[in-house]
Amino acid sequence: MPKLTLTNMIMIQNPATKKVLVQNRIKSWKGLAFPGGHIENGESVVDSAIREAKEETGLDVHNLQSCGLVHWLNSKTLERYFVFLFKTCDYSGELITDSDEGQHFWIDVEELRITPTENQILRYLPMFLEDKYSELFLSWNDENENQNGVYK
Repeated sequence: MPKLTLTNMIMIQNPATKKVLVQNRIKSWKGLAFPGGHIENGESVVDSAIREAKEETGLDVHNLQSCGLVHWLNSKTLERYFVFLFKTCDYSGELITDSDEGQHFWIDVEELRITPTENQILRYLPMFLEDKYSELFLSWNDENENQNGVYK
């Protein structure tokens, strides 16, 4: 049976400045990302997002709004990797700027759109910012990890 990985990602937006919180990842894969991580056994998707936000940023997030999901399919092994996406402007607590995962900082969305990064966050932005998609489907394999995605 092919492997299935479940993860989450949360776009936290400051309601006053409209800036979003990003992480400059240094672990496992590098580049800019929104906070998030793996869903643990016995844990709901929403609870995992709340836990990951707290662990990585120190912030308590509330009133998460679902933004759909990113579905990666390995075209050779049929492994599936799901990223459940959420956003919120409702948070409290003290931001941890440096963690084992990387450095956290606030950035304007338009600046983020033009910032070079090594990962997929720019592909994910329409899912967070436009209320017309429920899924981004992408395929990958060891030979070509940058295939075009399909928004649905």
